[in-house]
Amino acid sequence: MRIFSEHDLSQLNTLGLPCVAEQFAEADSSDSLLAVLSEARNNAVTVLGGGSNLILPPYLHGMVVQPTMAERHFEPLANGGVRVRVGAGVNWHELVIAAASRGLWGIENLALIPGHCGAAPIQNIGAYGVELSDVLECVELVDIRTGKRVSIDADECEFGYRDSVFKRRLDSCVVITSITLRLSRRPQPRLGYGDLVERVGGSPSALDVAEAVGAVRREKLPDPRQLANAGSFFKNPLVSARQVQMLLSSYPDMPHYLQSDGRSKLAAGWMIDQCGLKGWREGHFGVHDRQALVLVHHGGGSAQELLDFSATVANEVNRRFGVTLEREPRLAGGGEAEWVN
Repeated sequence: MRIFSEHDLSQLNTLGLPCVAEQFAEADSSDSLLAVLSEARNNAVTVLGGGSNLILPPYLHGMVVQPTMAERHFEPLANGGVRVRVGAGVNWHELVIAAASRGLWGIENLALIPGHCGAAPIQNIGAYGVELSDVLECVELVDIRTGKRVSIDADECEFGYRDSVFKRRLDSCVVITSITLRLSRRPQPRLGYGDLVERVGGSPSALDVAEAVGAVRREKLPDPRQLANAGSFFKNPLVSARQVQMLLSSYPDMPHYLQSDGRSKLAAGWMIDQCGLKGWREGHFGVHDRQALVLVHHGGGSAQELLDFSATVANEVNRRFGVTLEREPRLAGGGEAEWVN
């Protein structure tokens, strides 16, 4: 384990924001993680995964630790099930492709979601009708407060839409070291979103679905290696049945998706587009010209400029639709330890 001082994080976040960490270390095991946390003592700790869902300030005080645990273990179970235990530092998309290539079903719709596996439960990542909570069995973690290694099952994660206990009660308290998923060899394609059925045909393999989802995402979303971004910048808002009916009376073509609790999920990108903001640019930031849900960084900008730009977008949506947009990327450096994807 090496601890670096005044470490440049500009290449470790997909928004490409300039940032220097007071201290930085990688942890490739629970033991090395505990050593890092001991070194940090009572200083702020920021846990950095793949850097795909965060906004970095110019300077991060305290310790930034990046879990790099890379183990992958596939355990066959009865009735065609397979338990998959994977380290926090494994690239999520690589895991999806590895599982799909083995004929395992359950996470193929989550292909090409950026970031590391350790951050996946925090956001309860989801796409194309599937969420991590559908397949998660348990999460292994280290409690920052006590130094104890703990395992919690999926029910204890308190999952919601882009939400979990790691954003609330356990925020700033734990570091995820591995996750365990339960996948299946039995075909169970979920193709009800977008044009997946047309893309994969009648009897697709898990890999067929993963590759189709990846192709759709590449067509719609900019590659952060070419144009810096953090993926979807706003959550799709959930509104009451009464509010969605009021909106549909004025906007009958508005996309809306009924949820099990009676609320409806609206398409934030559609609303931003209706405000005429797709492709809009001001200063160093802009709204992507193919997917209005994505804000892009053209270089040279700061976190504060991005926050101001995003506030303008959200205010326009609120003015037109009366709907409040919530930011998806986490803002690092709030003075306490916090999770960032």
